[in-house]
Amino acid sequence: MSAYPAYTMGGLCVVGGITGYAKSRSVPSLVAGVGVGLLFLWSADAIRKGSPNGLECALGASALLLLSSLPRIAKGPVPLVLAATSSAAGVYYGTRVYNLRNH
Repeated sequence: MSAYPAYTMGGLCVVGGITGYAKSRSVPSLVAGVGVGLLFLWSADAIRKGSPNGLECALGASALLLLSSLPRIAKGPVPLVLAATSSAAGVYYGTRVYNLRNH
């Protein structure tokens, strides 16, 4: 199972949170970006090591990012990209969890 999407999403979320804080001093951007990013990075490490719940955590982080992005989707390109990438990661990890549970 590939941890690369979770590593990518984690890195992007951390960088995005720090960038949001640097641009506008937005503490919620910093806390949410770094928090969700660390959740993705932890799940990627768990997937890589074969530990339990790595896939489920990546799926949960994707859902959390998607649900936090949807209300702001009309405000510009950043929430739209967040919603699209979190949807893609959610589909990827949702498929992996489904296949693991049913096979």
